[in-house]
Amino acid sequence: MITVLRAGPLTTVQDLGRPGFAHLGVPRSGALDQPALRRANALVGNDPSAAALETTLMGCRLRLDAPATIAVTGATCTVKIDGRPVVGPVDVPAGAVVEIGRAVAGVRSYVAVAGGIDVEPVLGSRSTDTLSGLGPPRLTDGQTLAVGGRVSTGPSDVAGPGVVERPGIVLGVWVGPRDEWVEVAGLFEDAYAVSPVSNRVACRLAGTALSRTRAGELPPEGLVLGGIQVPPDGQPLIFLADHPTTGGYPVVGVVDDVTPLAQARPGTSVRFRELH
Repeated sequence: MITVLRAGPLTTVQDLGRPGFAHLGVPRSGALDQPALRRANALVGNDPSAAALETTLMGCRLRLDAPATIAVTGATCTVKIDGRPVVGPVDVPAGAVVEIGRAVAGVRSYVAVAGGIDVEPVLGSRSTDTLSGLGPPRLTDGQTLAVGGRVSTGPSDVAGPGVVERPGIVLGVWVGPRDEWVEVAGLFEDAYAVSPVSNRVACRLAGTALSRTRAGELPPEGLVLGGIQVPPDGQPLIFLADHPTTGGYPVVGVVDDVTPLAQARPGTSVRFRELH
């Protein structure tokens, strides 16, 4: 068992999500930085789909009741075992306290434990969906979590890029389907900034407002991961893993890869380039 001594502001259980249920109104959810989750699981010998913890900015503190191997990937942070800094996958003795520190670059860290976090799956996934409430609730102080008993392989030495603090990111966009409702050319002219009110549902942007070219409202339509929606204030937002499955504001494009947004801190510059 793992005892949560300090949960942090938003620590959740995440795996690769539950895609394929949008027709039932269920978002895909899952880790926002899936490459980081896969690396963490590989480092402790888990299957890529094993559940791990996703922390947000301020980390968390855990006590392991039995010996275990852990690995932390994603945002750059200090990891300590009983107050001693460690790097890479590490064997943790029974009763030791694991401290995942504040992120100094990036936003989200992934804490994998050999055997995976063993919570009850919902529709085939152990992911916490912060919008619909499916899956386990976000972690709270004093909570306990079970660790699975099966490990698929031995730990792997998996190389992967660490998070480097960058002043800006560039995202490729497929334009459409409702680009005729907005002056979409403005999307590619100026940089936007990641808003501090962003979350697992959407990355909200602040910058030049996009003007509407059509009056009226659309009926609700299906939404997808990476969809760029323009609400009435003209400030675009990009849907992430816990996005709703339908919406009525115009979606003017779809980002081809939202992974960089998982580690984009508030204020990060975002530019778009059109894909053909």
